[in-house]
Amino acid sequence: MTVISQQEIEGFSESFNSNPENKVASRAARRSGLLEASFNDRVSERLTELDIGGVTDQKHSGRCWEFTTLNVLRHYFGKENKVKDFTFSQAYNFFWDKIERANAFYNAIIRLADKPLTDRHVQAWLEFAGEDGGLWTMAINLVKKYGVVPSYAMPESFNTNNTTALAENLARKERKDALVLRKLVNEGKRDEAEKTKKEFLNEIYRMVSVALGEPPKKFDLEYRDDDKKYHLERDLTPQAFVQKYFKDFNFDDYVALSNIPNHEYNKVYHLPLYDNVAGGDQVKYLNVPIEYLAQAAVAQLKSGEAVSFGNDVLKQMERKTGFLDTELYKTDQLFDVDTQMSKADRLNTGEGFATHDMTLVGVDEDNGHIRKWKVENSWGDKFGHKGFYEMSQAWFEQYVYDVIVKKEFLPKELQELVDQPAVDVMPWENFGE
Repeated sequence: MTVISQQEIEGFSESFNSNPENKVASRAARRSGLLEASFNDRVSERLTELDIGGVTDQKHSGRCWEFTTLNVLRHYFGKENKVKDFTFSQAYNFFWDKIERANAFYNAIIRLADKPLTDRHVQAWLEFAGEDGGLWTMAINLVKKYGVVPSYAMPESFNTNNTTALAENLARKERKDALVLRKLVNEGKRDEAEKTKKEFLNEIYRMVSVALGEPPKKFDLEYRDDDKKYHLERDLTPQAFVQKYFKDFNFDDYVALSNIPNHEYNKVYHLPLYDNVAGGDQVKYLNVPIEYLAQAAVAQLKSGEAVSFGNDVLKQMERKTGFLDTELYKTDQLFDVDTQMSKADRLNTGEGFATHDMTLVGVDEDNGHIRKWKVENSWGDKFGHKGFYEMSQAWFEQYVYDVIVKKEFLPKELQELVDQPAVDVMPWENFGE
């Protein structure tokens, strides 16, 4: 192992001070911060602000995947029923996610009980306990099983807006329960382990009910449409609501397209760790080059339907102005270094992965040339253009990892690949999630 000598340090300092621009850059960075000092104001000159109303706010929680899924559903409901401001309860589906995810956790712990605690699969489940993050298919699994309710039927509360305490308590309980279940299975008491699992789930239900309140079993659908006409339908169950108002919304028509260039293209990949509902749909992605994601998203937007997408939102993003652009911050120029990496290299080194889900609600496209996209976020209306962001096509290519689109918008050669056997992705592999 080599050490840094004092002589080398003096050489570094001499090199730094030999260029006067370094001191100028340092003063600017120390006064206003690295991002502000490297902000490229020319971005704002070539993007046009768009303004349409109505966004949601996930507050201090990791529920973006539920928000974007319900945003797609509410846009569909709004279009069909002429009520653009109608919203669904994220708290309702969040409740059931905690129950179903605990069940998936206990099932995995029992299945892997013969493995040592240090086994990578066991460790992955223990690390995943209590997590908020998720994906489109997970949200759809919850909608299929439990339905949806209007936001007023189960409103947001302190613990849905601030999920850290609940997540930590659920994780701690589930990890302790895992030790009990493993011991029972390894003692040959499988039936007792299953019985104990049900007792643990009852306790999880109690914890989540205390934190969030029990979800409604029935509700009255009540709204005034855009023509000011009043609508009221009493005693709907959440499942009946979906069956009636989403009867033409075929959830199984949708395909998750991914662009994960460190994995082979034209293959379907399965992420077992994210299968949140026992008996539900598996979380799968058809991995293809980025141009297919863009083409399918444009086609779906032109059909009048929004598009959920996963992305690395904190890269080259400015909350205040709402820009997502690869030219936004010139930090390499500020430091006089080169930190640019390919998308595949970012995935391979852990520098890149999807950190957030948002919704595409518009595109500026001319004869196949995409200039920018309009993005609906779930961070409230205080950021961006009243909650909406403008994303360059270059940003889409570099930092978007998946889109959820109807199968009909895929070229025939991709449609034929959707149902091929899936390759399991190990929990420790970076598949962009």
